Amino acid sequence: MFTLAEVASLNDIQPTYRILKPWWDVFMDYLAVVMLMVAIFAGTMQLTKDQVVCLPVLQSTVNSKAQPGTSGKADFTTVETTTGQGEASMRTVSFRSDPTVTPDILLSRATSSQYQPTESGPELKKEQKDSSGRKTNLDFQQYVFINQMCYHLALPWYSKYFPYLVLIHTIILIVSSNFWFKYPKTCSKIEHFVSILGKCFESPWTTKALSETACEDSEENKQRLTGAQSLPKYVSTSSDEGSPSANTPMITKSGFKFSADKPMIEVPSVTILDKKDGEQAKALFEKVRKFRAHVEDSDLIYKLYVGQTVIKTVKFIFILCYTANFVNTISFEHICNPKVEHLIGYTQFECTHNMAYMLKKLLISYISLICVYGFICLYTLFWLFRIPLKEYSFEKVREESSFSDIPDVKNDFAFLLHMVDQYDQLYSKRFGVFLSEVSENKLREISLNHEWTFEKLRQHVSRNAQDKQELHLFMLSGVPDAVFDLTDLDVLKLELIPEAKIPAKISQMTNLQELHLCHCPAKVEQTAFSFLRDHLRCLHVKFTDVAEIPAWVYLLKNLRELYLIGNLNSENNKMIGLESLRELRHLKILYVKSNLTKIPPNITDVAPHLTKLVILNDGTKLVVLNSLKKMTNVAELELQNCELERIPHAIFSLSNLQELDLKSNSIRTIEEIISFQHLKRLTCLKLWHNKIVNIPSSITHIKNLESLYLSNNKLESLPAAVFSLQKLRCLDVSYNSIALIPAEIGLLQNLQHFHITGNKVDTLPKQLFKCVKLRTLSLGQNCITSIPDKISQLLQLTHLELKGNCLEYLPATLGQCQLLRKSGLVVEDHLFDTLPSKVKEVLNQDTSIPFANGI
Repeated sequence: MFTLAEVASLNDIQPTYRILKPWWDVFMDYLAVVMLMVAIFAGTMQLTKDQVVCLPVLQSTVNSKAQPGTSGKADFTTVETTTGQGEASMRTVSFRSDPTVTPDILLSRATSSQYQPTESGPELKKEQKDSSGRKTNLDFQQYVFINQMCYHLALPWYSKYFPYLVLIHTIILIVSSNFWFKYPKTCSKIEHFVSILGKCFESPWTTKALSETACEDSEENKQRLTGAQSLPKYVSTSSDEGSPSANTPMITKSGFKFSADKPMIEVPSVTILDKKDGEQAKALFEKVRKFRAHVEDSDLIYKLYVGQTVIKTVKFIFILCYTANFVNTISFEHICNPKVEHLIGYTQFECTHNMAYMLKKLLISYISLICVYGFICLYTLFWLFRIPLKEYSFEKVREESSFSDIPDVKNDFAFLLHMVDQYDQLYSKRFGVFLSEVSENKLREISLNHEWTFEKLRQHVSRNAQDKQELHLFMLSGVPDAVFDLTDLDVLKLELIPEAKIPAKISQMTNLQELHLCHCPAKVEQTAFSFLRDHLRCLHVKFTDVAEIPAWVYLLKNLRELYLIGNLNSENNKMIGLESLRELRHLKILYVKSNLTKIPPNITDVAPHLTKLVILNDGTKLVVLNSLKKMTNVAELELQNCELERIPHAIFSLSNLQELDLKSNSIRTIEEIISFQHLKRLTCLKLWHNKIVNIPSSITHIKNLESLYLSNNKLESLPAAVFSLQKLRCLDVSYNSIALIPAEIGLLQNLQHFHITGNKVDTLPKQLFKCVKLRTLSLGQNCITSIPDKISQLLQLTHLELKGNCLEYLPATLGQCQLLRKSGLVVEDHLFDTLPSKVKEVLNQDTSIPFANGI
């Protein structure tokens, strides 16, 4: 037989699971333990003391008539035997016997060796008078036999199996109560939830966050009672984590508003959060986020708990219905007719069951326990269906704390929190801290400031190409406070910092003029915005969607340069806001790298003062360009990678245009170039990386052209018209299919940079060296076999590229190019070694050493 401890182990759960046991489950567990004790006590009593004692019923009148010579009376002898069985019920068993054979005759036959033959009437009467009762002529073995027979025949079955039924029912109830803790698909979720909940409850960050909230609320109440009206108008007394009030508007898409911090209140630090605690808290935030996403998808735990409660209720009704019928069947006395007259000599026995009264009391106790258990099950069902347990609101926590962004949860996550509330609502309150983004941001801010000190930030400051002090922060949880103590910083780059906030301390950075926001929708306070509006000159914004562009960007009235890099297709153009750019009254340079199909109309808002417009597409065809006509003051225009097939006519209206760049398009012909004669100020034309086949003679009408870039096209020759541009200083025709440099090139007396790399040129005309102002001459990757000695006439040459040709030697006259040095000579090493040693010495000299006459 198993012990109580072994059976009770079925009801044992992990101590950590107790937070998911409401009072009714705990009470039902105790009731189940009591029912177990009843079952085991009844079973123990039945095994040790349960017995039935039977005596024969003498039918004296019937026997005396049938057998006149036989006495109708007998002495009764009591024999006690222990049967080892359970309880009993009354049953009457009838049988037929031979009336001519009396019990005395049977007994005399069966026990002839022990009893004398029947005496005569007078002697028997004398013996009966001397004895205290009638003899039954039954020996001990016969009494044992009949007691065993009547135990099985006369006792009701419920009396015999009562302990076992109670034990089985109780085990079923225990299993039903704790099945949701054992079922694999719910056990893992519950175990994970309890583990996270315990860590959240004990986390120092929870204590710190709630304590600071309480302190802030206390201080704010004092402020509100003593001098709330004396606060500045732009300062809000509401929590900055809550919904913005009218005094603290935030940036929205419908308009431009700003946030403001509440007054600085010295709140004593309740707990000190070290680095280890901070890392553990950040890990908890991530675990809670993942657990919520995993558990909120289903309601299996809720359904399983409801199911097991329904099973317990049905079980209670079943037990109560059939058990109540057996209360009255348990009796102390029973009549037994075992049909063994041929062995015993008697047809009927009267039996007593010594455990009857105890079993009846135990049964009544068991029914009482079951009734209480059942009523609790009914209450549980009422609780389960009274309120929607698959929804949980943190409204009370939001009201009591500054974390007004704690979201409501649903499904199994909500049900588990409802169960925890029945244990202690403080668990849910502390758990809610780790559901708040505001709380997470506060933690990140504390950890960030602890890690990024002023000294560490100073080490990351570098000087960029413009010799400005620059700080680049990448993938941080926020902007460290120490950044704003770098007062001599010129450029600040913030990349992949989604929760960046620019506080009022930025006003200390008086040298800051350039700001980069790469996937960083920064929020600014009102004081910080005022500073940026007056001091910021250059802003770079890189984004994925136009909604990420901070709205305050369009209000920086002193901004000179704006760089927008991200998705600005035609469907989202309207999201920029037609009137937003009108506030940028001093904007001079607008750079847009996107996938535009048309020029956004709001760009024309800055047309009166815009001097440079750059549109760099990702290969999307730019179709609508009519907005360009309004940009009459634009001096530099770049339309790159826009899949243009011809030069847009809208460009010809830009009378102040000085530089045009149509790089990386699909332009095949440039016949419209004749219209450039109306652009009197055009000095630079870049048509590189296109599909241009020839240059029309009408190019001569661009008389003021100084730079012409036609590299990476499909040109096979250079027309003479190009060399009529007397003001041309830079000519780039690299990477085409040009085989000959025309002699007319000598007409370009102002030419300073000539690039013809990557063509099919095999000879250099002597007229080329009449361009004595040449500083850069790129002849690489051609078929040139020799360099004329007249190269010595290029006294201002500083860069000469000859690599990739068919040269065998270099002319010694290179030494007469006074400004040419080895660093500016791009040629194979073996060709450089063909120069005389004196020439090599000259080319290896430092540029700071002056020359007299050369060599």
